[in-house]
Order: sequence, then structure tokens, then C-alpha cells
Amino acid sequence: METTRFSSIDANSLQYWILLGGLALATLVGVLAAHHMDLEGHHISGMSNQIVWGFPHVAAIFLIIAASGALNVASISSVFGKTDYKPLARMSGLLAIALLVGGLAILVLDLGRPDLLIVAMTKYNFKSIFAWNIFLYTGFIVITVIYLWMMMERKMNKFIKVTGFAAFLWRLILTTGTGSIFGFLVARQAYDAAIMAPLFVIMSFAFGMATFILVLMASYKWTHRTLGDVMLSKLKNLLGIFVAAILYFVLAYHLANLYATEHHGIERFILLDGGIYTFLFWAGHIVIGCLVPLALVFIKPMSQSRGMTMLAAGLVIMGGIAQLYVIIIGGQAYPLVLFPGMEESSSFFDGVVAEYTPSIFELLLGFGGICLALAIVTVGIAILEFLPESLSDKALSLDSARSNSI
Repeated sequence: METTRFSSIDANSLQYWILLGGLALATLVGVLAAHHMDLEGHHISGMSNQIVWGFPHVAAIFLIIAASGALNVASISSVFGKTDYKPLARMSGLLAIALLVGGLAILVLDLGRPDLLIVAMTKYNFKSIFAWNIFLYTGFIVITVIYLWMMMERKMNKFIKVTGFAAFLWRLILTTGTGSIFGFLVARQAYDAAIMAPLFVIMSFAFGMATFILVLMASYKWTHRTLGDVMLSKLKNLLGIFVAAILYFVLAYHLANLYATEHHGIERFILLDGGIYTFLFWAGHIVIGCLVPLALVFIKPMSQSRGMTMLAAGLVIMGGIAQLYVIIIGGQAYPLVLFPGMEESSSFFDGVVAEYTPSIFELLLGFGGICLALAIVTVGIAILEFLPESLSDKALSLDSARSNSI
């Protein structure tokens, strides 16, 4: 029988309303920024007919794949039978829904005309991965809501494993679909790679776990609840494993491209001559997003510090945004190869690296979507019982005498 006690947080404190008000204000500013771009036209953004996916897409895709990864903890407990993670399964589901809603809100507002979403929801071209993603994203929310119901209603607990397995499979398909958006774009030298799908899957694991750790630690610190070292250590070690896996897939991706002569140009651009994109790849993604977090997570005495764990999670998120910026925007900035093996020239910027600098409106829209996701979590944990009252080492040992360690 489940012994963990759950409770909602106190929403009557001044600190709570200041936090919620700040998140709501930031979300409103993001909506107003999108509205201003809608009225004035996208010429006030940094986007162009060469760079059609800007920073809002970077933020949106980060939130979408992080949403899939945020469900890691729930999947580990119900699908893989690691009962130590069971007390955090509810919070895992809430964060997954919140992140996905935040990401989809950015995409809808960045359409230029949000009412065009009606067309996307009623007219389908099933040869397009974008059409499939409409079903993948909405299906993920529905399945996760049902999954939470199974966990929170005692009479429905017997269905947790079945719904958990369905949610696990669905989120793998969702992230594969998101990665396939780029893997199927054969016209772009930076994309057109089957490895994009598994790369996005493992990116989701790392980004979702990093976000979950930060939200969990902040929630327990602000509500004065106990978060034991045992649980935090498990989550931290999982984060390190996922980050190491990202390094492996990135290495495989670039080695495969270097082997193929047709990709030598884009590889030189990203790895050596790409300016801001080269800097973001090496300094932002590899060093800040991977190597430093791995050191903080696995090397003592840094690995024993909670502050270093928070820093590692934050750096993984920063590195993830840098990685997506390089993939999405850097991949568009590199000129299209219209006629392989031949030279062409025109007055339409053929062979020219496209310039892009995100405008303040794009930054505000991306940040607003992130704040919307956090606001949903803030409201959720105040209304329903998502958080365990204690995650102390003693409480966990009583909850599961035969705890499994990862």
C-alpha cells in the first residue's frame, strides 16, 4: 500500500502571489510581443525568407522535447518498476503537460496569424510530419492527463502500469516525430540525417531531467519541505548519463557527416567557420552544456554539493538551447546547395550565409512561453496534491524497503 502523503502547497502567502504574478506578467508580455509582430509584420523580427524559424522556434522545440523528458521519472517508476521514483511521478506528469503547453503556445503565437491554427487542425497532409505532430502533441496531453488520473485516484491505481506504458511509447514517438521534422528535410545540408530522431530522443531525456531537477529543488526549498540526498543523487546521476549520451550521438552525427563529402561544407561551417554558430556549438553546447555538467555531477567534492547539482542542471538547459540554436538557425543560415557539384549565382543571395539576430520581440515571446509553463506548474501544485510532503531519506526507505538504484 502506498504510504507517501501528498499535499498541495499554501497559496495564501505573499511570496506565492509575487511569484505567480511575475510569471503571469512575463507571459502577458510575451503575448503582447507576438501581437505586435502580428500587427507590424515579421519584418520587425530578425527572421527573413532565408531564416524562417527564429528564436521562438528554438524555445518552443526546447519546451516540447523537454516535456517528453520530464515524464522520465514517472516512466521509470511505472514502466520499469523502480518504486523509489513513484512519489515523484505525479509532479513528473504535471511538468510534462506544462512544458508542452508552453511550447505549443509559442508556436501558435509565432504563426503570424494564430487563427491559422484552425486550418492546421482541420486540413491535413499526411505526407507532412507537421500534420502528424498535431496528433502527437494533443495525444500526449490527453494520455498524460489520464495517467495522472490513474495515479491520483486510488481506485484506478491498478491501471497505472498500462497507462504508464502507453505514455512512455507515445512520448518516444512524439520526440521521434519532432526530430524527424529535421531529419526529413533533405534540402538542408545540416539536416537530412536519420540520426536526428534518436538524437532528439536523448536530448529530451537530458533537458527534461534538468528541468525537473530545478523545478523540484525550487519547489521543496520554497515550501520548506525535505528533499533527501538519496533521491537527489539518483536524479543527478540519471542527468549525467543522459548528457553523456548526448555527447555520443553528437559525435556520431558529425563523424557521419565528415565521412560524406557532400556534408563537408556544413561541417566546416558549424565546427570551424560559422562565427556565432561555431562559438555556440563548442562553448555553449559542448563545454557549458555537456563537459562542465558531467564534471559537476560525477567528480567529487562537486558532485556532493546541492548547489553544484542545481548549477549542472541549469548549464544543461543553457547548453540545450545553444544546441538547438545551432541546429535550427545555423542549419538555415548555411546556404542551400541547389545544384550539387556545380556553381550558380543570382541576385537572390545564392551561396551567401544568411544573417540573423533575434529581435527583442522574439526573445520576449520565447521567454513568455517558458514562464507560461512555470505558471501552470505553480498553479497546479497549489490546487492539487502533486508534491509529496517529504522526500527525506528516511521517508523513502520506509516507502520502499527494497529500493532500486540507478
